[in-house]
Amino acid sequence: MIVIAILAVPFVFYFNKSDLGAQRANDLGRIYDRTVTQVEFTRHARMLNLASALGLTLTNDLMMTNVSSESEMYVEFTWNHIVLIHEAEQLGLRPNSDEIAAFVKTLPRFRGDGGGFDINKYTDFTKNMLPSLGFNEAQIEEVVSDQLALNRMKELLGTGVQAPESESQENYERAYGKMDVAVVRLKEEDFEKDVKVTDDDISKYYEAHKDQLKSEEKRKVEFVAFTLSEPERKLTGKDRKEPLQKAADQANDFTQALLEKDATFAGAATKFKTPITATEEFTATKPDPQLASTPQLSQYAFQLTQQSPFSDPIQGADGFYILHLLSVTESHPLSLEEAKPKIAESMKSERLRELVSNKGSEVARQIRETLKGGLPLDEAVAKTGLKLERIPTFAIVEPTPPPKLEADKSKPEADTAKLEADKSKPKDVTPDFSSIKNTVAALNPGDSSDFVPVAKGGLVAILEKRAPADPAGYEAAKTQFETRYLTQRRGAIFTEWLRDRRRASGATLATG
Repeated sequence: MIVIAILAVPFVFYFNKSDLGAQRANDLGRIYDRTVTQVEFTRHARMLNLASALGLTLTNDLMMTNVSSESEMYVEFTWNHIVLIHEAEQLGLRPNSDEIAAFVKTLPRFRGDGGGFDINKYTDFTKNMLPSLGFNEAQIEEVVSDQLALNRMKELLGTGVQAPESESQENYERAYGKMDVAVVRLKEEDFEKDVKVTDDDISKYYEAHKDQLKSEEKRKVEFVAFTLSEPERKLTGKDRKEPLQKAADQANDFTQALLEKDATFAGAATKFKTPITATEEFTATKPDPQLASTPQLSQYAFQLTQQSPFSDPIQGADGFYILHLLSVTESHPLSLEEAKPKIAESMKSERLRELVSNKGSEVARQIRETLKGGLPLDEAVAKTGLKLERIPTFAIVEPTPPPKLEADKSKPEADTAKLEADKSKPKDVTPDFSSIKNTVAALNPGDSSDFVPVAKGGLVAILEKRAPADPAGYEAAKTQFETRYLTQRRGAIFTEWLRDRRRASGATLATG
């Protein structure tokens, strides 16, 4: 494979089956006048996980809309990934093998302490991460090729985009100007006593939603494992190849034995003298502990059917597994008593967030109006009955501190001054500091923000003062701002292009 040849990684994987297990009855939908099967959808979902593990922007760049669940995220990625691949091939934007190999060497995931490419980190990734996804090095090459094609598409679409000088100056002032910020916090725990959920509330909710209130489907499986011994698991590179190949051959022979007439799982296990491990019943959200070391086993378990109860060999970090479906407990409608605890918890959480949000919006409005009336901030907040918290002065972007200096015992005074200069970058000393920074970035001095939800509550931020940024740093920061601006504009243009091309692809989601 290309990446292996160029990076000289002597490691091989043996099962790269495209079926990814038994196919479910329903397909994802249609695109470009063809069907996207559940198997293909599963593979795209796993490519998303690989891209995320490698730190590629592909995962975010192909999300045109906000998604409310993991399944929606995978569906969105699948459609847009197919469109990107189709359009890149039409425009000839695919990179060559040298470009792919060079890009792989720049990935932060594979950088060593010195900043360069670390072959050991690459080998560790291929050994421990790729098997959990059911992939090998070829998929690293594939997903990197997609990333490079996407980057080229952005450049092509963004040709001619320029960053306005006035906007760069304004952004510099907002980013590097030191700010005095105060916040008013609202904590969910202070409102919990005011949230009530009655039995009548739960009954009404149940009646309105009982068609959607169902138990999770449960599965029970047994499996055999052809894995490396403890000493073999410590091997790497070529030394690991032979025992892993042996395990792969055994797993393949086992699945072939299951194809024989009247073959049984127990009979095949006896023939190969390998023990069978059985699980208890488990759900997709709570897999059996015996499957925890290889997460994809639980996923495969829910792809098996009574008609096709045996899996293909499934590769894990240190070997191969074959599953046998024992039983299925179908999902069933929940009774009121079964659903009551979850309904109560859900309703209480929803009402608590709503109560905090309403109170926060009222506090934000009250502070804003009081400040407009000329009242000092401390008095304006006091009227709300809440406490004012002042955050240590900070900038959205802190200047890069000078390198740390070793103290020279012969010049303690001078060294102390130099070391103090290295403390210019403040740490995140307050809760929700990132949310506060994002909230005040666009405010002008004297402005109060809207209510901002955060974990376990929310806050209102007030920008009291912003000092002018050091003009000496503008030229150095200008290039960064222009690069960021161009990146954002090209990203926006790419999103609009992708939306248009997806409509043209005729992508339609299957019902059910």
